[in-house]
Order: sequence, then structure tokens, then C-alpha cells
Amino acid sequence: MADAYDSRPDTLAHIHAVQGNLARVIADLGRRQRDHDLSKLADPEKATFDEFTPRLKASAYGSDEYKGFLAAMKPALDHHYAANSHHPEHYRWHCPVCGLQINDEQERAAPQGPNESAKRYCPRCCRHGMLYESELMLKPELGVRGMTLLDVVEMLADWKAATQRHADGDLRKSIEINQGRFGYGDELKAILVNTATALGWV
Repeated sequence: MADAYDSRPDTLAHIHAVQGNLARVIADLGRRQRDHDLSKLADPEKATFDEFTPRLKASAYGSDEYKGFLAAMKPALDHHYAANSHHPEHYRWHCPVCGLQINDEQERAAPQGPNESAKRYCPRCCRHGMLYESELMLKPELGVRGMTLLDVVEMLADWKAATQRHADGDLRKSIEINQGRFGYGDELKAILVNTATALGWV
């Protein structure tokens, strides 16, 4: 009679595989922890944040005053969003055909039409030939769809830290406001709230 199957070696191999996969996640989060928002320490961002950070701190998140400050900061914020993938605005370009979300660097490297318009087209849709309906459109409000789960973890940590700079900071309220701002669904909102609760942030 053949020896009975012992699941232990296969289970240990699976455990080691998952441990290796999680080590990659931990390494990525470690890099994000080390490099978070370093672009704010140099111009063109630093001078703008020197001027507006005290004003933002004294304003209510999501208020008209807060939005006005963001509008005045637009050049520096555009630079910041382009350099940091934990912001939904990082993934500003949208394909109207397949829905692909990509960042500024990927947009610049995307296929260009055979004309002098400098229009860029979806790299996914145009993999085997030019599809002119797939001209990339600037749609920063759809940017969450371009993010990775690791981007989302860093984003949530960033939102928590931002609430600590405001007298009336409230992460649960920020998650609610940002659903309207960035257009994510109830499922992601619930995951964000669940994660924040598990970490003791709300």
C-alpha cells in the first residue's frame, strides 16, 4: 500500500511562498515609508508649502476656503502629484475605450499619432495598431482606478497624518468627503474604514 499523503511539506512550501510574497510587500512599504513626500523638501514645492501649509492647517478640510488654497497651489501640487503615486491625481490620464488609467510619465511614453498634434493614444489599445478612439484624456478625478493596493495603503496613512494637522481632523469624515472628490465606490470606502478601524485610526 502506498504511503499516505502527508500535507505538511506542501503546506510548509505554501507558507514560505506567502512569506516571500509578503516580504516584497513589506519592502515596498518600507521604501514608501522612507521616501514619502520627499519632493516637498525642494522647489517648486517647498516655497508653496511654506506659504500655504499654515493656511491649510487653519481651514476645514473640504471647505470652500480649503479648495481655494488648493487652486492657488496648483503648479506645486501638479508637480507633487506627478512625483507621488499615493495620490489619486498621479494617475491623471484615461483611455475612453478600455478605461486604462496611467500617470504623466506613462502618457509621455504612450504611442503618438502619425501627425504633428502630439496626441497620445492608449498603449493597451494600440499594442497592435493605432486606435484613434483611444486618445488619452486628462481625467484626474478617475485616478483611484489607476492605483495599486500599496498606493492605497500609503494614501490612507497620508490621510490619517493630514487629519492630525487640523484641529477638526476626522479620518472617517475625510474618507467620506474623498469618496465624492475621487469617485471611489462604497466597497473601497468600507475597506478604508475597516483598515483605519483595525489600526486604531478612527
